[in-house]
Amino acid sequence: MRAAVLHAPNTPMTIEDIQITKPKRREVLIRTAFSGLCHSDLHFMEGLYPAPLPCVLGHEAAGIVEEVGEDVTYVKKGDHVTTCLSVFCGECPQCLTGNMNICSNTEVKLSPGASRRLSWKGNVVHQMMNLSSFAELMCVHEHAIVKIDEDIPLDRAALVGCGVITGVGAVFNAARVEPGSTVAVVGCGGIGLSAVNGAALAGAERIIAIDTNPAKLEVALKMGATDTINASNVDPVMAIKEMFGGAKNRFSGVQYSFEALGNKTTAEQCFAMLAPGGLATIIGMIPFGTKIELHGADFLSDRKIQGTSMGGNRFRVDMPRLLNMWKQGRLKLDHLISGHIKLEEINDAYSVMKTTPNVRQLIKFF
Repeated sequence: MRAAVLHAPNTPMTIEDIQITKPKRREVLIRTAFSGLCHSDLHFMEGLYPAPLPCVLGHEAAGIVEEVGEDVTYVKKGDHVTTCLSVFCGECPQCLTGNMNICSNTEVKLSPGASRRLSWKGNVVHQMMNLSSFAELMCVHEHAIVKIDEDIPLDRAALVGCGVITGVGAVFNAARVEPGSTVAVVGCGGIGLSAVNGAALAGAERIIAIDTNPAKLEVALKMGATDTINASNVDPVMAIKEMFGGAKNRFSGVQYSFEALGNKTTAEQCFAMLAPGGLATIIGMIPFGTKIELHGADFLSDRKIQGTSMGGNRFRVDMPRLLNMWKQGRLKLDHLISGHIKLEEINDAYSVMKTTPNVRQLIKFF
């Protein structure tokens, strides 16, 4: 099968004909239909996060079941599925206490470098996040997929596999945004826009989208934002405080903020823009070794900061619900798709991601 292989950080991926194993016990072989180009993969491409190499990146995908291994009963050949990197076992302490997104069973959720499902010229090619969706086929554990209705377009279904479940999930599951509350979202890529949409679905009264790109802010308004702030020409913390009582008012700020960029400065801003009792949720992948600096006195007013992994999802429950919301016209997915590309165009597409306001490009395999 063809796949995009990353051989070293800061080098172009190459399109290679690699080998994939047949599905073993409780594994499923999927023919990839669409895979989203997520900014998270760019962190590994640029060496900001360590990864065993060579590897096949990609983790936001949807496809059709090609073959199932022994003891697989959840899906059969021909079923449509969405993948998720939040592979779960259902038996470890994390799973049994409702935290399936951070399952600790490494026999199911394989550690980086442990998988032996891919190879090239007789050597191991590592599987990224137990998925590796920048390839025509994926061999995954059956607990890495959710079955979806066949009338759902697979490009929309792929979006839900990472960006949407992470953004909306951060609002629903991690922060538990209450109706009538005030929300700020910093960063209007696919995840941030999904957080905006999630806040609207949660019934937030005021939703402020913050970015430096006017085109993305326009999309945010379509996703449910009530206000926008262009952070290229204004301090977003001061702008938020002016909206809610004035810069000198120590009670001004929002009740919930979300950081969707993975940046030290914006993470600190998300905490600083909180009203007393507010909660900042860091969604973005802040590079290893980066330290966040916060003012200790702010904690005395019950301000809180937290992280979230994939929006604290229970993806086999959450994803079908989200896709039903899309069918009802409540969840906005269409605005997130910037276009479809071929696998051979993946390097150019990632270059474009750094310089244009594109939200999400998807590789179309068939």
